Parts: sequence; C-alpha cells; structure tokens
Amino acid sequence: MATDYHAEHVGSLLRQPWLLTARAEHRQGRLSDADLRAAEDRAVGENIALQREAGIEVFTDGEARRTNWMTNILESTGGVSVVETQAVTWRRDSGEEPPIDETDFVMTAATSKVFRENRLTNVEAEYMARHVPGQFKITMMSAAMGGILWRPDVSAGAYPDPAELVNDLVALQIEEIADLVARGTRWVQLDSLSYNQVFDADFRAATGNLLDPEIILQASVAADAAIVRAVKDKHPGVTVGMHICRGNNRSAYMAKGGYEPVAERLFGGVDVDRFLLEYDTDRAGGFEPLRFVRPGTVVVLGLISSKVPELESQDGLRRRIDEAARYVPLEDLAISPQCGFASTSAGNVLTVDEEKRKLELVADTAQRVWG
Repeated sequence: MATDYHAEHVGSLLRQPWLLTARAEHRQGRLSDADLRAAEDRAVGENIALQREAGIEVFTDGEARRTNWMTNILESTGGVSVVETQAVTWRRDSGEEPPIDETDFVMTAATSKVFRENRLTNVEAEYMARHVPGQFKITMMSAAMGGILWRPDVSAGAYPDPAELVNDLVALQIEEIADLVARGTRWVQLDSLSYNQVFDADFRAATGNLLDPEIILQASVAADAAIVRAVKDKHPGVTVGMHICRGNNRSAYMAKGGYEPVAERLFGGVDVDRFLLEYDTDRAGGFEPLRFVRPGTVVVLGLISSKVPELESQDGLRRRIDEAARYVPLEDLAISPQCGFASTSAGNVLTVDEEKRKLELVADTAQRVWG
C-alpha cells in the first residue's frame, strides 16, 4: 500500500555526461534513434541501481529520457510549436542568479487542437515494468498546468479560451495514465506547479499572468481533481501522488510562499494518495497548512535539498518530522528530497556521489523514524 512507503524520491536524477553527449549527437544526426534508445536504457539501468543501493524502494527512471520534467506535455503533445521562453528570474539561496543559458529550455505553445503524438511515458513504463525489482512510479507534469501552452498570439485561433486547452490536455492525460496502467504502472505522480501563481504574487507578476489568483486556484484544483478522480474511479488500486515545489533549475528556484492560500481547497479537494511537498527552506512556510490534509493521505515532507551538496542533520530532520506530526499523524508522514536532482538536463550543482548520499539520508532517516 502507498502508506507503507516512508522514503521516496521525487523523480529526476543527474544525467550521465555520456548520455548528454549521445543526446547532442542524436540532435546533430550523428546517432541513430536505436543507439540513443540504447544509451537511455543504459542510463535508466544505472539510475535504478543507484536508488536500490541508496535504499529507495519506489523507483523512478530518473527522467533520463527527457530533456526536462515537463517533457510529457511539452514534447509529447501534437498541435504545438516551439515558442520563445518567457523570462523567469531564477535565484539560488546564495542570492546568485545562474547564467540564462544554463536555465533556458524549450517551450511550446498550442497552435492547433492538441493530441497525443510521442508516447514517451509508455516507453518509460515498459522498461521499468521489465527491469525494476519492486514498485516504480511514472512522473508527469499535470495537465492542470496546461495554461502555459496558451499564448494569445498563436493559440487563440484553436483555443479562444485557455480553459478549453486545459480541458483537452486533462482528457489526454487521463488517456495517457490509462495506457500506463495497461503497461504495468501502479504509481503515478502529477507535478503541479500552477499553485506558485497563487501563493507568490511577485512570481505571478513576473510571468505576466493577469488572472486573479482565486481564478487560478479554482481552475487548478478543478483540473487536478478531475484527473485524480478519473484515475481512481477506473483504477482504484493505482497510487496517485502530487508534487509541488517552487521551481528547480540549476540549483535555483523561481517562486516562494507558504501553502496557506491553497491548502484548504487543494489538500481537501484533490483526492491523491500522497502529497509530496517542498519543505527544505523557509520559502515554503510552516507546517500549519497541513491541518487541511484529509485523514489517511500521506504527506511526503521534502526536507532534504536536492539543490545543494551539503547533507542535512538527521537530528534536525527528525525534529522537523515531529513538528509536522502535530498536524498529520506520524504514520501518515514520509520523507523525500524537496524536488528532483535534474529537472532539466543540465541538472543541479552537485555530484552523483553527493546525490546518492542525499538519497541514503532519505532512506536511513525513514528507517530510524518509522522502522
């Protein structure tokens, strides 16, 4: 059962240098599709081994086949075209801003009616079902974030209202998850970051979003709830998790703010089995909003930073778990890094050995707290 797992990894792992080289050669036409697939298979195999050695029991493929965490929608959806990335300021906790060329990534926008084109998550699931020694999960950007694919200059012809685009993407995601279940997937994770637009007014303004935060919250909760409801109605045995962070790109973040503005409707209205919540710094606020979490829902505390190499104090982690247990029963808590280690191909600024030690800390802390 989903409640039996108290150590979890959010998703991505640092890309192997030789994998990045293979991907570059493929883009240049110097490596075949088959050879790239072989390189990706090798990378995923190494990622599975790393997690097993670290003591993680719910495996991801490290998102090794993706250029970034949003690939399942940005690069696997038809009816879209590449557009200029909207400027977002990325900051590290040191106050430093990483170079723009390190944080930039490809964005797309809907230019006609959307459809499923490249079924990348099916490839991920089929490999994991064959090679994982236990439970595995598939991560995906939630279609609740589909509004980022709407640009008025190119999208309005097909979708006069961005809500229509989100509705189509929700339907496609429900179909995508059904395909994953048919391929042996019993655990999916929706990465849903629209809520940053609600609890960080500065971030909302920086992205040019003029919508009232109440409208954003209502639409995001409705879309996420629809996806989860459709999955649980048809596949009640599938574990559904939702991850929320404040951005993760080259060890930098893009938003800040506590969960209070979204907590009652999100935690009470989206019927996931597990919420994976960033909590590694003061940027995410306190644990008080967890009072709205429905009984029996697992809250995975993202207390360990995937952004920096320094290891957290295990005593400090245990104290914070005890603090969270004032709002959620201890048996319904778990621990993880606050995000992946490589939400984009470039990855965060730490080494594979440091990444592994972070995952070992997750597993060891869970063992000491929950047994």
